[in-house]
Amino acid sequence: MSVDVTRGHVEDTKLVDALSERYLAYAMSTIMSRSLPDVRDGMKPVHRRMIFAMQQLRLDPTAGFKKCARVVGDVIGKYHPHGDASVYEALVRLAQDFAVRYPLVEGQGNFGSVDGDNAAAMRYTEARLTEVAKALLEGINEDSVDFRPTYDGEEHEPVVLPAAFPNLLANGAAGIAVGMATSIPPHNVGEICAAATLLIRNPAVTVAQLLEVMPGPDFPTGCTIVEDRDAIIRAYETGRGSFRMRARWSVEQGRFGTWQIVVTEIPYQVQKSRLIEQVADLMEQKKLPLLGDIRDESSADIRLVLEPKSRGIEPEVLMETLFRATPLESRFGLNMNVLGADQVPGVRSLKEVLQAWLDHRHDVLVRRTRHRLEAVDRRLEILDGFLAVYLNLDEVIRIIREEDDARAALMAAFDLSELQAESVLNMRLRSLRRLEETEIRKEHAALTEERSGLLGLMEKESLRWKHITSEIRGIQKKFGGGALGARRSTLAAPPAEVDISAALPVERESLSVILSQKGWIKTVRGHGVDPETQKFKEGDGLRLIVECQSSDRLCCFATDGRAFTLRAADLPRGRGDGQPLRLTIELSNEEDIITIFPVTKDARRLLASSTGRGMIVREEDMVAEKRTGKQVLNLKDGESAQICVPAQGDHVLVLGSNRRMLVFPLEQLPEMTRGLGVALQKYKEGHLRDAVVFTAADGVAWPDPQRVRTMSDMKDLMGKRGDMGRAAPAWAVRKPRKAD
Repeated sequence: MSVDVTRGHVEDTKLVDALSERYLAYAMSTIMSRSLPDVRDGMKPVHRRMIFAMQQLRLDPTAGFKKCARVVGDVIGKYHPHGDASVYEALVRLAQDFAVRYPLVEGQGNFGSVDGDNAAAMRYTEARLTEVAKALLEGINEDSVDFRPTYDGEEHEPVVLPAAFPNLLANGAAGIAVGMATSIPPHNVGEICAAATLLIRNPAVTVAQLLEVMPGPDFPTGCTIVEDRDAIIRAYETGRGSFRMRARWSVEQGRFGTWQIVVTEIPYQVQKSRLIEQVADLMEQKKLPLLGDIRDESSADIRLVLEPKSRGIEPEVLMETLFRATPLESRFGLNMNVLGADQVPGVRSLKEVLQAWLDHRHDVLVRRTRHRLEAVDRRLEILDGFLAVYLNLDEVIRIIREEDDARAALMAAFDLSELQAESVLNMRLRSLRRLEETEIRKEHAALTEERSGLLGLMEKESLRWKHITSEIRGIQKKFGGGALGARRSTLAAPPAEVDISAALPVERESLSVILSQKGWIKTVRGHGVDPETQKFKEGDGLRLIVECQSSDRLCCFATDGRAFTLRAADLPRGRGDGQPLRLTIELSNEEDIITIFPVTKDARRLLASSTGRGMIVREEDMVAEKRTGKQVLNLKDGESAQICVPAQGDHVLVLGSNRRMLVFPLEQLPEMTRGLGVALQKYKEGHLRDAVVFTAADGVAWPDPQRVRTMSDMKDLMGKRGDMGRAAPAWAVRKPRKAD
């Protein structure tokens, strides 16, 4: 009689340890088995299992269609134990030519539309694989990749696909895991193949050189990519960045001087119906005062018609207002975070992603060559046995008729292997003709020649890379031409800034901009607002109040050295909480706003970093007409922008965290539009604490606004820019007293 000693056993564990262990297991499962694609075949497990299941159902491009319900049933029953709805959604996306650059599934029936319409139920739709999916599976039955047991142990599934097609870059990927995400745009396969062959020829090639033949993304919906080339190179070198997409539009002239704008391509992943709704809502809220009407005249192709309020408006100005306020201009993030061959996630550069795919193709070639070599050797052994017995057919027949153990007798009489003897015994009588012997000799000669080529391929790496180059050129020729392979997205330099302020009627009135500590922004009418009367969300409070006019442009300067521009009239008004500033500008959570000020003509600002480098910049040069802002103060690793103060005066006062102060003439600082700046003060230890510009004749009301310090108070602190300065007087490091 056995006793279960574990019954009733309770083990004490700290809650934090139990939660950490379980959450880590969940996170790893999400990262590796759901959200991140493999760098080799560019697929997540659900897509890989789906393609493999369809191949097992013999749904080749030349075969007939099968119901999607049948495909989904096989996928969730054999390989992917998840809900049928999620699997069908993944199948539908692989068939949508507006969602996937090179569809892996050919659908028959209603598979949704660019308007955001859902696909029909899986019992109504049918599917089969495309030629692209066939290329991904090429050689899978030739021991080219490893297989593993499925979740129930009854079947086997591939760990990765052979991937003759560069699917990761060609179709892109997107996913959100635990603590990490991936976002890879689609690219043109002809350009990818050109970049891959360039990398094979020159392993030391740079990312910038790769981008000469593969200039950037190629979205299924077309559109225009307006991004600075240096920013594109930097994004592909680091694996992180973003691309600005704009709708493609043209002007159609009408009668009597009228005109209208026709949009024929919209940014990737923007739903046309949702776009029209947003534009209509903004028109109703009178936030698009230059737009008179919008109509959808689309059929198979997109055609959105935009009519201006009056024909005196410039088309560029009208489109600029739409680009700023609607998804007609969108951004697609680049985050090439993928699983490597070792299943470790990491952000990779373009060159690293291409090299990983090429290394995988090399491994596949070696395994396929070895598999074919084994098959050729086996067949040659059998043919050698056939040729050995053809000269003694009568003896073979006698042995088979008279010997009890014919196989052993054949092996002894003709020095055959067990495989050769078994093959001779299984030979048909009709194969004993003389003509068959001739065919066997021809096959033997052909296989011998093939074996020689396979051995050469296994021995020389250069021959293998030459073979891979030939395969890539075949993919380039097959998928890089025609309607499918033609580039759809156009790359262009960032457009010149268009001043729309003159075209937008704004009623001039006094406003006070209020920014909370947690980054919520709003405006209230009038100046002289009492901070005590302002209410904020729980746990939030006032950060700053800026007085301006409704017609002003506001500059937001951030700790990453970028300047953003807002129109005061566009900010939310009233007694509410306002809106998060980060919804208006693209500012990461790690960065913060230093100050906000109305842009004034001919006014200047002193900008400085935490390490004490600074420069003078005109406020008008800090204006940026895009959500991503303008990099004004360049920063090195570990630095942050710290000072942005008016440069009205003729002297600069600088205080370091080491309590050393320096005063020097403002003319020693250069005026720049963008740059690293120059050293304001030298530090052996510490960093910049504060800086202010003042007029020598008037003195400086700093740090106490109630007390003015004259030049006589600071005569010992005078020096040259870049000096270490002297010990700060007590009044400079004392906390200022509150105003009465």
